Amino acid sequence: MLEITIPDEQPLLLEHLVADFNGTLAIDGRLLPGVADDLRNLARRLSIHVVTADTFGSARQALEGLPLRLNVLDETPHAAAKRRYVEDLGARRCVAIGNGRNDELMLAAAALGIVVIQGEGAARQTVQAADVVAPDIGSALGLLLHPDRLTATLRR
Repeated sequence: MLEITIPDEQPLLLEHLVADFNGTLAIDGRLLPGVADDLRNLARRLSIHVVTADTFGSARQALEGLPLRLNVLDETPHAAAKRRYVEDLGARRCVAIGNGRNDELMLAAAALGIVVIQGEGAARQTVQAADVVAPDIGSALGLLLHPDRLTATLRR
């Protein structure tokens, strides 16, 4: 569990990290540098879930051996499926990271939504749904590895 204290608010008690794959953990279907190590470190405190439409068909191979659960979506619309996944885990116990338009509802539903803006860009709706905007996945995962950064960002 990861507890994030934000002054004058209830602490966030997070148990699950739900992340998109393409555009978030990977670019063009390839896992970004440093992501595997960060996910291994976070797996000590959070249950990690990757929920993806898997545009490039590479998620299973790229994530092989990492301590996480991969869910490649069959059903459409993907946005509703991702939101439902977070809700089924217990949205108040989830942090979600994404960038695409189909991540908007997932980020909005989670107790903490983080949008990343990197090589693939980010959908405007998803940026607006997020609690925190990060310039890249290393920075986003770094917020979870060093939760005082989130305290500083989210305090009023």
